[in-house]
Amino acid sequence: MRLETGALTTQAEAIIHQAILSAIVKRPKLSVSEWADKNRALSPESSAEPGRWFTERAEYQRGIMDAFSDPTIEQVVVMSSSQVGKTEILLNVIGYYIDQDPCSILVIQPTLDNAKTFSKERLKPMLRDTKTLAKKISVSERAKKTDDMILHKIFIGGYVAIAGANSPASLAARPIRVLLCDEVDRYPISAGAEGDPVNLAMKRTTAFWNRKIGMFSTPTRKGLSRIELAYELSDKRKFHVPCPHCGQFQPLRFENLSFSEHDPSDAVYICPFCKGVITDTDKYRILKQGKWIPEKSTGKIAGFWINELYSPWVSFANLAYRYIEAKKKPETMQVFVNTSLGETWEEEGEQIEDTEISKRREDYETIPEAVAVLTAACDIQDDRIEVLVVGWGAKEESWHIEHRIFYGPTIGLDVWNELDDYLQKTFVNDAGMILKISCVAVDSGYLPKKVYDFVKKRQSRRIYAVKGANSANAPLVNRPRLAGKERVKLFQIGTQAAKDILFSRLRIDTFGPGYIHFPRACDDEYFKQLTAERVRIRLVKGFAVREYEKIRPRNEILDLWVYNIAAYAIINPDVAKIKQKLAKISENKAKIYEIEQKQAEIEQKQAILDEKKAKKPFALCNRRLSSWVKGWK
Repeated sequence: MRLETGALTTQAEAIIHQAILSAIVKRPKLSVSEWADKNRALSPESSAEPGRWFTERAEYQRGIMDAFSDPTIEQVVVMSSSQVGKTEILLNVIGYYIDQDPCSILVIQPTLDNAKTFSKERLKPMLRDTKTLAKKISVSERAKKTDDMILHKIFIGGYVAIAGANSPASLAARPIRVLLCDEVDRYPISAGAEGDPVNLAMKRTTAFWNRKIGMFSTPTRKGLSRIELAYELSDKRKFHVPCPHCGQFQPLRFENLSFSEHDPSDAVYICPFCKGVITDTDKYRILKQGKWIPEKSTGKIAGFWINELYSPWVSFANLAYRYIEAKKKPETMQVFVNTSLGETWEEEGEQIEDTEISKRREDYETIPEAVAVLTAACDIQDDRIEVLVVGWGAKEESWHIEHRIFYGPTIGLDVWNELDDYLQKTFVNDAGMILKISCVAVDSGYLPKKVYDFVKKRQSRRIYAVKGANSANAPLVNRPRLAGKERVKLFQIGTQAAKDILFSRLRIDTFGPGYIHFPRACDDEYFKQLTAERVRIRLVKGFAVREYEKIRPRNEILDLWVYNIAAYAIINPDVAKIKQKLAKISENKAKIYEIEQKQAEIEQKQAILDEKKAKKPFALCNRRLSSWVKGWK
């Protein structure tokens, strides 16, 4: 368009006129999916299929992305499994607003560390490789590598801030038009003392009439899941695909997957309407014809639920195989339900009775031949140190091996010397394999300096200081940090995660993966301490919180099992390889023993010969006399 300025009297008027004309001219509006198909490039370090983005590769992503560019929708909720492209959808939304509708954007990850990782490993490659975005990041920002620049990307008309839900400072004091909350079920209950991090961040969007709020997450436990609650308040959309045989539209559900338990490579999906067989080849075709269908109308909240059955990157056979493996242990089954099916996990029952577990005692006094790895845990009290040794076999089947108590004031040295001697003990299983304790977790909650002094010189033997984490969302084992003046490795243990694993395994009633064995030597008090806590749900700042509470005064055995589970996780052993190695060692030792036995037999025979030789002078005299007489004759 050519600007006619002849009627304008001054240069200033011409500039103003030009600005007005530029404002009137509307830029072509694209939806998020259209923008992604036109501009987005997938980076090689973060994608298995680098290159140009194609929404039709996973058609269900289109409806989710376009909800963010729909002016009638204010909030978008995505409750999903993994492996469905959730993070790429989030990145496309960020890229769209940077390029098409510049504004202030806040992305919240569960922790500050997660935020930095997301920025460096996912956001930065997209900004670099998507040409239209690369032009919008200033050169001066590229040159800086401080945390501020990692967590704060500036462009003309706005910025992208990346924050951790555990950091109240990063959530406050900035107006936000587009809020994207990732993995909300992993957020802490409160950001410091400020309250719920999601609500805290939402308050930053109230000044904008055209705000957008996105919530993404795989779900966790039923009744405690943030994303489940948000999805229930939405219009609850599910992606329906047509059966290639009868044409009936339907959401894909795991119960309709058919496969052999012995060979899941034959897995197919069975249409519940016509019983027609749907293969992986059919899946790609029916996904392109699919559509999102809501269950109800809620106005401004669009909710999307999707699972791995839809994923073009996950075959039916792969999903079936992972289900077969996952169902062997309750804790792995929970992970499968959450991350593969995109559904919340419902507990079977929280209370475990000590009398029921005590009935499982078995008649073994030695170490069973299935045991290939030993761990130990130490609980420090003022007048004693309690130690529990646990044996581990294939697929984390475990055995109580030995419980010892070393009495004496732990402020002194004698009891620690006894502990050190014990931890160097050698064990032998029923297969003749010689075992030593592979990892020891020493609780540093009481007398931490004494613990640090003890472990400092013994860390080469994998004797580590551990401490329970207060956070309910803490992982089973965190990376160690250096603690105390001694600068020892200190592992923070997610005690709730460990207790969840322990109690889920105590519910397993069949020998095999995850099963826990107890010998007759364990008395009734042992089982009372093992089951000395139970789960309760209470409200904290308006949110349901799941936590463990003591129902008996003593719980040392429970703590010892918790830290043994953590010790096993720290070393993460390959039990099959260890068993092979131990078998070879045992075989070699057997050969050495056989050689030694043969050598002993030889030496014994030689000793007999030597003893006979000692009597030879008399015999020789007789022989010589006999020969001389014969010669004389």
